[in-house]
Amino acid sequence: MEVFEAVRTVLAVREYQDKPVPADTVQRIIEAAQLTASSQNKQPWHFIVVDDRDTLRELGSQARSGPYIAQAAFAVVVVIDKSGPAVSDGSRAIQSMVLTGWSEGVGSNWVGLRSQDAVKSHLAIPDELDILAIIPFGYPTRQLGLGKKKRKALGDVAFHSKFGEPLA
Repeated sequence: MEVFEAVRTVLAVREYQDKPVPADTVQRIIEAAQLTASSQNKQPWHFIVVDDRDTLRELGSQARSGPYIAQAAFAVVVVIDKSGPAVSDGSRAIQSMVLTGWSEGVGSNWVGLRSQDAVKSHLAIPDELDILAIIPFGYPTRQLGLGKKKRKALGDVAFHSKFGEPLA
């Protein structure tokens, strides 16, 4: 899938087929995160791939908005350093994973946590690191959106030279 097409059509997926994602696809998704640019090349991230069903259920029970993690084929727990540009760099890595997965027919969504402590303990994450997000991945149960998104008009959000000047 061409990059702009992936950006144009990607949507949040919260319902997954009971179907594994091939190991080479999982590897590509993680490699996309690892290859993402980072400020001063600090690469302040770690990626924990979880595919154990019991652990996915545990992650789902700890997520504010994502109990559906339990049905995902796998999830990536994105862990970052507590300082510097780690949030923005980690966010960029997440977007790379989401778009790479989507280009291969694998859906995902960004999920936050109620409390990091239980997940950090369960996954042996050191105290000096933070969990940025959990990203569940899997094949969508239904076809989504066909690229139709509810977005503000481009002219309402993009300007030329200064705020309020039409872009085109």
